[in-house]
Amino acid sequence: MDTDSTQTTPPEEAAEDTSELVRIRQEKVDKLRELGIDPYPSGYNRTHTVAQARAAYESAPPADGEDGPVVRVAGRVMLSRPMGKASFMTIEDFSGRVQIYLRQDALGADRYEIAKMIDVGDIIGFAGHMFVTRTGELSVRATEFTILSKSIYPLPDKWHGLKDKEVRYRQRYLDLIVSPETRQVFANRAKILRTVRELLSGKGYVEVETPTLQAIYGGALAKPFVSHWNALDLDVYMRIAMELHLKRLITGGFDGVFEMAKDFRNEGIDATHYPEFTQMEVNIAYFTYHDMMDLVEELIVACAMEVRGSTKVTWGGKEIDLTPPWRRLRFDDAAKEYLGIENASSLPAQRVKEIQDEIEPSLINPTIVYDLPTSVSPLAKCRADNPLVTERFELIINSMEFANAYSELNDPVDQYNRFKSQLAERESGDEEAHMMDEDFIRSLEHGMPPNAGLGVGIDRVVMLLTDSSSIRDVILFPAMRPK
Repeated sequence: MDTDSTQTTPPEEAAEDTSELVRIRQEKVDKLRELGIDPYPSGYNRTHTVAQARAAYESAPPADGEDGPVVRVAGRVMLSRPMGKASFMTIEDFSGRVQIYLRQDALGADRYEIAKMIDVGDIIGFAGHMFVTRTGELSVRATEFTILSKSIYPLPDKWHGLKDKEVRYRQRYLDLIVSPETRQVFANRAKILRTVRELLSGKGYVEVETPTLQAIYGGALAKPFVSHWNALDLDVYMRIAMELHLKRLITGGFDGVFEMAKDFRNEGIDATHYPEFTQMEVNIAYFTYHDMMDLVEELIVACAMEVRGSTKVTWGGKEIDLTPPWRRLRFDDAAKEYLGIENASSLPAQRVKEIQDEIEPSLINPTIVYDLPTSVSPLAKCRADNPLVTERFELIINSMEFANAYSELNDPVDQYNRFKSQLAERESGDEEAHMMDEDFIRSLEHGMPPNAGLGVGIDRVVMLLTDSSSIRDVILFPAMRPK
């Protein structure tokens, strides 16, 4: 009999509440110890993951009447159906599920009695031959088993799952246990990180690490977290961006550097914003913002192909076509097309920020909005033919910003004056305005080659490519307000 499509809950679990189940399971732990069995031993000589066990059988299926390969697998018991002198269980590891067949005559009466103490949720090691049941289910005919970890608390009911999002976030381990879909999200997240690293490293760019704690923060317009460094008696800030340190490295002689790590911005939480987020930033000597347009397109398309196998994806019920080339639209043209506003780049900074937000809902397929106004671009190089706009762009997909890039300002006098302008905004109450970073100015005075920088919100890329509706769905352990 096969059990992959059937959930069988032990009788006591159907009749008792959780506290009673915990008591019964704890008694089983105590009983095992009385029998001289450690319910939490060290290690297990596993020879195959579930996927490897399946592959071993399928690569060399035995002749009729012969046993398949011997395997030692381990995983969490997800389903169980005891049947007198025989039982079926299904275990799961990260690679998949496999059915286990246990018989009293194969294990011996005493060991079979101990097998009856196995609960759904326990982690068990099984050894035996692979075989196919009469109904075609690939299984392990167990000749021995080892209890590796007794589960005291029962798992959430399979059919109802873990529907409460707050519980899913607070107890992510439970979400991962009962939801293969959640595990796949984070497996895909790892693929995205690896793809970005391999693509940039393959181009010869150097992955670096820059300070998380900074005496002067910068590189973005955001409010920082503040801490204190006791050994130096110094107030410090958790970085809001890596940019200013990456540009110092370009001054120092690197042709291209990138970092993929956490940034921190002391702001609100919603479906697309989170104060601790993962960002990839890259700076490349002699590039312009046009080169970065090509690079960000290449990066996201590569991630899409790795995770989805296609440049056409569904996100929140919308079809998103990532097939290059992506649309490229000047900011002033976008303001005119979607809002009917002429010469938007000449407007005050606050109005420009509002216009940026008002344009975004109209942009579903990837759109690069470029030549952004100087008033909202304190670190970007101005266009030579128009000082009101900069060589900067934002990538918008499904009404959301995914990337920000620009040709870097490398004129120390211009940069100093822009920092002074930002200081004036800070003095007028703008907590997100830049601080004066005199050491960065000094680095520019030593001569920084022309270069361009790109920042990509990795969490949002994961949301896009895993069809996740909230940024907290793609962060393993999101912060929650204490109960």
